[in-house]
Amino acid sequence: MNVRVAMIQLLVEGGEPERNMKRAEEYITLAVKENVDIILLPETMDLGWTHQCVSSEAETIPGKRSDFLCQIAKKNNIYICAGLTEQGDDGIYNSAVFIDDRGEIILKYRKINLLFNVEYPEYYKVGQTLSVIDTKWGKVGVNICADNYINSLTIGHTLARMGAQFILSPSSWTVDYSVSEDKNPYEEKWIKPYCNLASLYDMVILGSTSVGYIVGGPYEGKKMVGCSLAVDKNGIIMQGEFNEFSSDIKVVEFEVPVRKEVGTAIGDMLKNKTLF
Repeated sequence: MNVRVAMIQLLVEGGEPERNMKRAEEYITLAVKENVDIILLPETMDLGWTHQCVSSEAETIPGKRSDFLCQIAKKNNIYICAGLTEQGDDGIYNSAVFIDDRGEIILKYRKINLLFNVEYPEYYKVGQTLSVIDTKWGKVGVNICADNYINSLTIGHTLARMGAQFILSPSSWTVDYSVSEDKNPYEEKWIKPYCNLASLYDMVILGSTSVGYIVGGPYEGKKMVGCSLAVDKNGIIMQGEFNEFSSDIKVVEFEVPVRKEVGTAIGDMLKNKTLF
């Protein structure tokens, strides 16, 4: 079965939730015209990654902002995966929601691999659960950005063990202001771990990233430049533009892999493969 995913590289302005949510709605409307099944939005697309307003403006999930996305999903008969800043009972989380075409949240995930002394402990608490969800296309896993670092691939390995056939990853890939499109900062940092997981388990992994300059917080002045990524077992199937200035949409269609191995059969399968 094939699925069409719109990876939206959204311009995210720190501390401007209304503007960000409105912009997301506009780009979702454009993506719907491309006859897509799933919309993938960036990490913390409401308040911006590590913006100082998180302590006062984070909302619960369900809450006003997640409800807004649920309404859009239901209206357009599409699935939406998006990163939001969540006010939990015990603190604030860097979270992601996966919403079905009826406008219901079918999976909520809280980021685990937080950047020490950047995200944690000042901004977000560490998530404590991983899960996958059955959909009409198969099993889908959700994680967030640095959960796919080479040093935290155990998260992806676990989602694969749980049966994920593709992984959706709202992200906010950030580089120094001096980095230009003449350089490729992502080969080792993102392309390598994505391709490693995808080839090991025959999965598809998709990460949609924000664009814009970071205002406030420990990364102030750095920029988010897009380069959203989708890979399968054979390598890159779609890559977004290097672009720090404006939102963009990249639509990728792929056949959902049929994964046969479960349980200890996965371990047997991996014996003949190289992890790195």
